[in-house]
Amino acid sequence: MTQHELIDQTTYDPNRLLDTLLEKMNLKNDAALSRMLEVAPPVISKIRHRRLPIGASLLIRMHETTGMSIRDLRDLMGDRRTKYRLSDAQGKPKPVEGTQPAPNQQPASFH
Repeated sequence: MTQHELIDQTTYDPNRLLDTLLEKMNLKNDAALSRMLEVAPPVISKIRHRRLPIGASLLIRMHETTGMSIRDLRDLMGDRRTKYRLSDAQGKPKPVEGTQPAPNQQPASFH
């Protein structure tokens, strides 16, 4: 099993983020944190031991629960990854057969 690219970064420290959440939410331990975030306790343990990265859905739940910005949460854990954005062509619906593509839209290619 290969490790996630985030776990390999030297600046990545999920414990700093988790400890900050414990303090900010006045929680006593990781079990209380897992209940607050509505995840199984082993998830928090795996994150603490760098066997599991903090995924997007958990990061969003942390944001919704604490009111902290996603950027602040990412900074706390030392996430310095570059941002990957979808290209203009990705995520757009393909044109219906027999219609013209919208302006600035590439025709769908078939492989």
